[in-house]
Amino acid sequence: MTLDERVLRNPVLTFTMPHSDTSPAAQFVQVEILRAMSGEQRLLLAFEMSLFARELAREGIRREHPEWAEARVARELLRLAFFPAPLPSWIP
Repeated sequence: MTLDERVLRNPVLTFTMPHSDTSPAAQFVQVEILRAMSGEQRLLLAFEMSLFARELAREGIRREHPEWAEARVARELLRLAFFPAPLPSWIP
């Protein structure tokens, strides 16, 4: 069976990521790599990805508000993560 045939027969690849810029063949390789990783390795990868996403968000906030102190940037990062709607005006 060819790689393309295996990709098309794999329901995980064909139905879980309908809006992806990754080709089905590349998704297949990604899934195979993830399956070969231990639970600890997958958990460490998830932590690294989470830290990277948080740093990207922090840099976006800094770019939008260069005048803000680091404490304000950290507060905004928490607000975006846990309360995406604007905070009420009475909260400093």
